[in-house]
Formats: sequence, structure tokens, C-alpha cells
Amino acid sequence: MTEPLSHPLVTSAVKLAEELDSQNFPHAALYVLATPIGNITDISLRSLKILGMVDAIACEDTRNTAQLLKRYGIEKSLFAAHQHNEQEVAEKIIQRLQNQERIALVSDAGTPGISDPGARIVHAVLQAGLQVIPIPGASAVATALSASGLLSDQFYFAGFLPSKARQRDTVLTELAQLKATLVFYEAPHRILESVNALLESYGPDRKIVFARELTKLFEQVHRCTLGEACAWLAADAHHQRGEFVLLVEGAPPSSESGAIEVERILKILLEECSVSQAANLAARITGEKKNTLYQMALNFSQHDTDTN
Repeated sequence: MTEPLSHPLVTSAVKLAEELDSQNFPHAALYVLATPIGNITDISLRSLKILGMVDAIACEDTRNTAQLLKRYGIEKSLFAAHQHNEQEVAEKIIQRLQNQERIALVSDAGTPGISDPGARIVHAVLQAGLQVIPIPGASAVATALSASGLLSDQFYFAGFLPSKARQRDTVLTELAQLKATLVFYEAPHRILESVNALLESYGPDRKIVFARELTKLFEQVHRCTLGEACAWLAADAHHQRGEFVLLVEGAPPSSESGAIEVERILKILLEECSVSQAANLAARITGEKKNTLYQMALNFSQHDTDTN
């Protein structure tokens, strides 16, 4: 049986709603508004006020946004703003803002422009000299980081990894030396493939956090090493289901002298070997990751070509 809302909570909500009435919500402004990533109640009173106030809402999928609004008893004019029509929609929004309307921009879940459509629209509106007002709220990145337990005070958001193996390996190699926590999004049908690629690129010792189905009924946050990750995914079919945020521990600290020695060895080998051979031999000598050394060797080789 659902427990009824407590009287103090209702009283507080009413008082906050009254306070909202006294706040300023400018006309001719685009309101970039975050929506829940799973739990429908993760929306602010300010967000609800704006959704009920604006003249129209630009949304990634009108059906999904209509369902959200229906839950809160809001009826509003909707139009689609997805990755295939952003330029066209931006022009439409600019025209409506110039007519002193208020427009909200939302994605299906979370914050627009964060691995979701919206960034091009915001850019165009700003270029037109019009106002953009961010309305903060749910974000899968921030939610996962807050519960990860990883100690780095920096993070690098990489979004979805490329689906093609060669492009994915290039991205992972470029990120290999970052000390910041690496944050990726991943879909269930690619989770095994991506985790295997992470293991191959970064080795078994780095920590990984699986943040799965955040704020939803089957939410799960699991911490392990990359060496243990594939076994955990295989242990239960449910572990491979849902939407994932993957957080990978940043590169371990390495001494400057050690890095210089790796470069010295690699450059000597490049005098006698191809890029691929030099990377393979350097990996055996130093214990560093072959993919990382290959990229370094490629950079050295290209630099020598450019200067000759």
C-alpha cells in the first residue's frame, strides 16, 4: 500500500510553488531543461513551472515528452527536435523567440546536449543574440560519478565509444594516459564487446564501475577491476541488460623518468624497425600497453617525416 504524502511535505511544496510565482521567467528565452533519467519524481518544481508556462516545447521524441507531461497534468504544444533536424528546428525556435515567446528544449531523458540533441540548437540561438537559460536536473553522468567511489577529482566524458573496432581502439589509446576518471555510455547489445576492448587497452588492474539502469527499478552500481568485469557480466543475464554508464579509473601515476625511458627505447627501436615492430618490442621490454606504444611510435614517426 502506498504511503500518503506527509502533511509537512505538501505544505512545503505549496510554499515553494508560491515562491516560484514571484521569480522572473523572461520572454524571448530558450529554457534548456533536464528531465528525469528514469524515476519520474526526479524533476524540480521550477522545471514543472516552466513546462507549464512556455509557449511550446522542442523535444527529442514528442511521444515520450507527451507521456511525461501527462503524468503531471500538463498540456502543451510539442514539436520534434532530434539529431536529424536540429538546424531546421533552430531556425524555427529563433523566429518564435524573436516573437517574444518562451520555448523549452528537452531530450528524452537527462540534460539536452549531453550525448543528446540540443547543442547545435543552443549554439544557433546564442549566435542570434537570444537568451538561453539552463534549468538543471537529472544527468546520468553526475549520478554515476556521485556513487562510483572513484577518488579522482577529475573526469573525462567520452560518450558512446565507436562501434567499429579500429576507431574504438584509436579512441581508447588516445585516452590511455589521462589521470581523470573516464566516463562512457553503452548500450546492452555492445556492453561485452566494449568491456573486452577496455580490458585489452588498459589491462586487468584498473577499476571499473558499472552504473546500470540508474534511478529505475533494477538500478545497480557494481565495482570491480577490468580483469573481473567480463566474469561479472557473464554471471547473470540481467547484468547485461539496461542502459549503462561505465566509469573507468584513470591512468596510474608514472614517474617522469620512467616515461622518458620508454620514449628513449621506442625511438631507438624505430631506427631499425617498423612502427608495429617497434611497439611490439617496446611493450615486451617495458611492460607498457602495446596500443599506447603503437600510437606513440606513430606520432614519433610522423613527426620525423614532417621535419625531414
